[in-house]
Amino acid sequence: MVKPIRLGVIGAGSWAVAAHLPALKARTEVEFVAVNRQGPALLEKIREDWGFPLASEDYEDVLEQAPDIVVVSSPSRFHHAHAKAALEAGAHVLCEKPMTIDPADAWDLVETARRVERQLLVSFGWNYMPMVRQAVQLLREHPIGTLEHLTVHMSSATRELLSNTGAYPDASPDSVPEQATWTDPEVSGGGYGQAQLSHALGLALGLVPDAVTEAFAVGGSPMEAPVELHAAATLRFSGGGVGVLSGGSNHVGASNNKHELEVRAIGSEGQFIVDVHRDLVWLYKPSGVDIKLDLPEGAGSYAMRGPANALVDVALGDPTANTAPGDLGARTVEALALVYASMRTGRPARG
Repeated sequence: MVKPIRLGVIGAGSWAVAAHLPALKARTEVEFVAVNRQGPALLEKIREDWGFPLASEDYEDVLEQAPDIVVVSSPSRFHHAHAKAALEAGAHVLCEKPMTIDPADAWDLVETARRVERQLLVSFGWNYMPMVRQAVQLLREHPIGTLEHLTVHMSSATRELLSNTGAYPDASPDSVPEQATWTDPEVSGGGYGQAQLSHALGLALGLVPDAVTEAFAVGGSPMEAPVELHAAATLRFSGGGVGVLSGGSNHVGASNNKHELEVRAIGSEGQFIVDVHRDLVWLYKPSGVDIKLDLPEGAGSYAMRGPANALVDVALGDPTANTAPGDLGARTVEALALVYASMRTGRPARG
């Protein structure tokens, strides 16, 4: 008989209940062992609904159960402490995005995972999708050379969430998102940038190897929102390329709430587009390469269950399932730290 994979959850918030727990419950290899979150009433409901033997407001109680895998979906401010403790307890860890707020904390998690020989996965759902994995493979087979220009654009239905007037469309009705998790900068690190452009950067920097070294950014907060609902930044990259990162909170119902997210790159030897809204991956090189992937309709729809499934696959012995590893998470944290530093000062911020 195969030994079950023991699951612990730290910070079982709305997204964990809506996305991660259903995916993990569908995996027969997984045994639900322990769950943590603040708020005794919701904690007890989650324990009963999902069959956790142990529920505690103290995350250390989860780790004392010796889980093989841990989902860290607590507020961003706590990701470093929670993920590091879980790694050092011997678990493979799926950490929600943004991986941390401070780049030093992010790289510390990368080093911790290396030291304890555990896998650290970041919950960038698009990176685990077949469409994006095919795009990564295409770029390996046909590299576009030195990055010269990158454009990243996103829009998503988070206007209500980030203005404290409602939730996001996929929120679990049993676990309404805590406002501070998203709109208290001391807890979230910021608004649209941290909540959504972290995803966009996860996709973009998973496709290109360069790091962001400079940003000049502005943010917009209409509706008297406590954090920015829209953000835009010009970027400089480690290889000398430049780019633009932008995104904003659209209105619920726009395009049936399908995220608009597009990455376009021009390199010294070619160019590519990955557009998840339009189910498009296209790569062109003047040397004679002109490839548009044949993708089914809906190929770019967000994979809510992809990260949790990858966590199980990693625990079963397949490290290649981790297509959004900790070092990618750390590069996105570095980029966002520069974006927010520039927003605060009104001047370019350099790494």
